[in-house]
Amino acid sequence: MSLPPHPGLFSLVERHCADSDPAPRLRFFDGSDRAGAPLSLQQARRTVYDRSVCDSARAALWHQIAERARDAADGSDWPTAVVWLGLPGLRRTAGKLSQGFRVERGEAEAELVTCYLEALAEVGPDTPDPGGQVVRSACSGAWALWRRALPERAVEDVEITGGARLQQAGDDFWEMDYAPPAHGSGLSANVRITVPAHRAEGVRLGALARAWGVADTAADVRYPGRGRQVAVMSLRRGGRKG
Repeated sequence: MSLPPHPGLFSLVERHCADSDPAPRLRFFDGSDRAGAPLSLQQARRTVYDRSVCDSARAALWHQIAERARDAADGSDWPTAVVWLGLPGLRRTAGKLSQGFRVERGEAEAELVTCYLEALAEVGPDTPDPGGQVVRSACSGAWALWRRALPERAVEDVEITGGARLQQAGDDFWEMDYAPPAHGSGLSANVRITVPAHRAEGVRLGALARAWGVADTAADVRYPGRGRQVAVMSLRRGGRKG
């Protein structure tokens, strides 16, 4: 079995379970045998993700996996095997989390496994489509956590996002902090923009402050209470102190 290229929790679990076959085995119920046919761990993982297998048989396997997660005896290999069975459903999301939120791959994997085990613990005997529910819940839970934890990112200039880096002209530049009001739909992060004073933005923001002699003391733009607040902006002189 080829192992994923990212060292981390998933790789460790893959190595641990490469030749594992814990007892008692999971059993496959397709209606032909009331006792079910025993499956090796490798056969079970192929079966639970095989869309050609009937839904009821795959659901029965996921119910057994949830039971193993709850009832595994001390010293059993089943706790790790339960995680191994869920990796195919989690791996793509781990990559997307790592790239989209610029977090360590190992951190993304650890959070996904935590959410996966929590979702398995919620599976009951009558839960429909337990496999789909568990994987969706684990992935959405990890996404929600990293969205909440997304830190403020300070940028030197908005043009950096387009690939053009700002060339500052000595000490003569202005900095602006843009802080959107909080929204119930998600995080509103502060954005810091730095522009040279000779640019139009610098002229507009700095001309009055210079003319009035308050360039070193201008702190923010006050919200007068009329209309809808769109942001709070602070203005300060950049460069060396003193």
